[in-house]
Amino acid sequence: MRAIPEKQLAEIKENFDFFDQDNNGEIDQEEFVKLLKVISPDSTKEQGEKGFAYVDENNDGHIDLNEFIEWWQTCWWEY
Repeated sequence: MRAIPEKQLAEIKENFDFFDQDNNGEIDQEEFVKLLKVISPDSTKEQGEKGFAYVDENNDGHIDLNEFIEWWQTCWWEY
Protein backbone atom coordinates (compact mmCIF):
# COMPACT_ATOMS: atom_id res chain seq x y z
CA MET A 1 0.00 0.00 0.00
CA ARG A 2 1.37 3.42 -0.90
CA ALA A 3 1.88 6.12 1.69
CA ILE A 4 -1.24 8.14 2.34
CA PRO A 5 -1.19 11.79 3.37
CA GLU A 6 -2.37 12.15 6.97
CA LYS A 7 -5.40 14.27 6.04
CA GLN A 8 -6.57 11.74 3.44
CA LEU A 9 -6.06 8.88 5.87
CA ALA A 10 -8.16 10.70 8.47
CA GLU A 11 -10.96 11.14 5.90
CA ILE A 12 -10.87 7.45 4.95
CA LYS A 13 -10.95 6.46 8.63
CA GLU A 14 -13.90 8.78 9.18
CA ASN A 15 -15.76 7.01 6.35
CA PHE A 16 -14.83 3.63 7.79
CA ASP A 17 -16.06 4.62 11.25
CA PHE A 18 -19.32 5.95 9.83
CA PHE A 19 -20.13 2.60 8.21
CA ASP A 20 -18.86 0.54 11.16
CA GLN A 21 -22.26 0.94 12.79
CA ASP A 22 -21.60 -1.33 15.75
CA ASN A 23 -18.21 0.32 16.39
CA ASN A 24 -16.32 -2.97 16.59
CA GLY A 25 -13.48 -1.84 14.32
CA GLU A 26 -14.66 -3.95 11.38
CA ILE A 27 -17.26 -3.72 8.65
CA ASP A 28 -19.39 -6.81 8.31
CA GLN A 29 -21.29 -7.83 5.20
CA GLU A 30 -24.54 -6.13 6.24
CA GLU A 31 -22.71 -2.86 6.92
CA PHE A 32 -20.91 -3.13 3.58
CA VAL A 33 -24.17 -3.64 1.69
CA LYS A 34 -25.50 -0.45 3.35
CA LEU A 35 -22.26 1.36 2.44
CA LEU A 36 -22.71 0.43 -1.21
CA LYS A 37 -26.30 1.68 -1.16
CA VAL A 38 -24.97 5.08 -0.08
CA ILE A 39 -22.22 5.35 -2.69
CA SER A 40 -24.17 3.54 -5.42
CA PRO A 41 -27.92 3.72 -4.75
CA ASP A 42 -28.74 1.35 -7.62
CA SER A 43 -26.52 -1.43 -6.27
CA THR A 44 -28.18 -4.70 -5.34
CA LYS A 45 -27.68 -6.85 -2.27
CA GLU A 46 -26.01 -9.43 -4.51
CA GLN A 47 -23.52 -6.82 -5.77
CA GLY A 48 -22.85 -5.87 -2.17
CA GLU A 49 -22.19 -9.47 -1.21
CA LYS A 50 -19.87 -9.95 -4.18
CA GLY A 51 -18.08 -6.68 -3.43
CA PHE A 52 -17.71 -7.66 0.22
CA ALA A 53 -16.06 -10.94 -0.76
CA TYR A 54 -13.66 -9.00 -2.98
CA VAL A 55 -12.69 -6.45 -0.31
CA ASP A 56 -12.39 -9.04 2.48
CA GLU A 57 -8.98 -10.15 1.23
CA ASN A 58 -8.22 -12.51 4.11
CA ASN A 59 -11.71 -14.07 4.02
CA ASP A 60 -12.31 -13.65 7.75
CA GLY A 61 -15.87 -12.39 7.30
CA HIS A 62 -15.03 -8.76 8.12
CA ILE A 63 -13.39 -5.82 6.44
CA ASP A 64 -10.74 -4.29 8.65
CA LEU A 65 -9.41 -0.77 8.29
CA ASN A 66 -6.43 -1.84 6.15
CA GLU A 67 -8.66 -3.73 3.71
CA PHE A 68 -11.00 -0.75 3.58
CA ILE A 69 -8.16 1.69 2.92
CA GLU A 70 -6.84 -0.45 0.08
CA TRP A 71 -10.30 -0.69 -1.47
CA TRP A 72 -11.05 3.00 -0.97
CA GLN A 73 -7.80 4.01 -2.65
CA THR A 74 -8.05 1.66 -5.58
CA CYS A 75 -11.57 0.87 -6.72
CA TRP A 76 -14.55 1.99 -4.60
CA TRP A 77 -15.87 4.02 -7.56
CA GLU A 78 -16.32 0.83 -9.60
CA TYR A 79 -19.45 0.04 -7.60
